[in-house]
Amino acid sequence: MSRTLRHLLTAVLALTAVALPVAAATTPSPVPVAATSCATQWGSTPEWVVPLGAAQLTAVRAGRHDCFDRVVFDLAGPAAGYRVEYVDQVFQDGSGAVLPVPGGARLLVNVNHPAYDDAGNPTIATKDVDVRGYRTLRSVVFGSSFEGATTFGVGVRARLPFRVFVVDGSRVVVDVAHGWS
Repeated sequence: MSRTLRHLLTAVLALTAVALPVAAATTPSPVPVAATSCATQWGSTPEWVVPLGAAQLTAVRAGRHDCFDRVVFDLAGPAAGYRVEYVDQVFQDGSGAVLPVPGGARLLVNVNHPAYDDAGNPTIATKDVDVRGYRTLRSVVFGSSFEGATTFGVGVRARLPFRVFVVDGSRVVVDVAHGWS
């Protein structure tokens, strides 16, 4: 056997011999339970889809999840558009009045759908959403429904990452993360 090959075999055996006794001498540790990963690729820049929709807003509700709080805007038909962005103040469309939105930061949520029917009657029973006890959400406040678009102010604990998307074609969903990851 050549000297180089012998050195190589000796090194491999030495590494194997060192690794095996250590592994054999220890007792297997329990498999750690994976913690919920809250890593997101979300940001805090404005998100919007432009068109106005004819489907009326029928409900607004909130939910809690391990890594984020959620606000859902239910529609009576296909979702068309929305605008969600952090603002210093939320203004009511039509009047321009400042909407009081409790929280450390405010999201303007403009759902491009009316909250009234063709006769002008409201289509949502509860305008503000109770979010007491939520980790991130502090308030969901109805602003106005004017010229086919409905405005809400969403108060959050701080300026945190969020995402906006449509589910089942008729729900606009706003998720706000519990923290930056």
